[in-house]
Amino acid sequence: MDDLNLLVETLRSFHYFAHFAEVDLRAIVAGGQVRHFLAGETIFFEADPSAGMYVLVQGQVHVCKTGPEGQVNIMAVVTPVMLINEVAVLDGGLNPVTAIAVRDCLLWQINHDSFQGLLKRYPEMGLGLLRILAARNREMLTRYEDVSFRSVLARAAKLLLDLSKYGQQPINRHEHSITEMASRIACVPEAISRSLNTFKLQGLIKSSRAAIFITKPAELARLAQIEPQLLN
Repeated sequence: MDDLNLLVETLRSFHYFAHFAEVDLRAIVAGGQVRHFLAGETIFFEADPSAGMYVLVQGQVHVCKTGPEGQVNIMAVVTPVMLINEVAVLDGGLNPVTAIAVRDCLLWQINHDSFQGLLKRYPEMGLGLLRILAARNREMLTRYEDVSFRSVLARAAKLLLDLSKYGQQPINRHEHSITEMASRIACVPEAISRSLNTFKLQGLIKSSRAAIFITKPAELARLAQIEPQLLN
């Protein structure tokens, strides 16, 4: 299957595009372009002119913010099928984030002008995007709550539960390094290392060079200040 047909079939499975007829979906796809990025490549940079909107079809992407001293926080880990940089395609402004390919990626990209033309032709795209923006806003508020009201230890506990699906699977340390985990909860790597040592001493986790295993998820949830039934 070529990239165009793969893209049409993949987008059809994404709720944002699911209600479009195939002829309309192909017209939408024709308004943008297919892009490939290798693992480690930067897709676009924060504060550069609008790179437009991307839809991740295959691979994995980290969406990041850079602090005034060069520190990097991972705002989101994007997996298929999700939108990236939708704000910049709406207002045509600078990219609010940096996007980095963590694995080899296949994406669909559309620039601001082309997207505005599609909105006039398919106004329901705008309504769907509003729902996505609302969901992203809720995610940002949750992140703000974590950073503002939870200690690093609590944020680390919550992250381990998220990565392990509440202890149901081991955490691959090659995919989730100390530095990567620190970037995801807005702290320094040393703080993550101290948190992991604390959890290990308390018998809440076991770890090796390859993986972290959650042994007492309920206790970890208590430290994270969350209710187990609220986990995804």
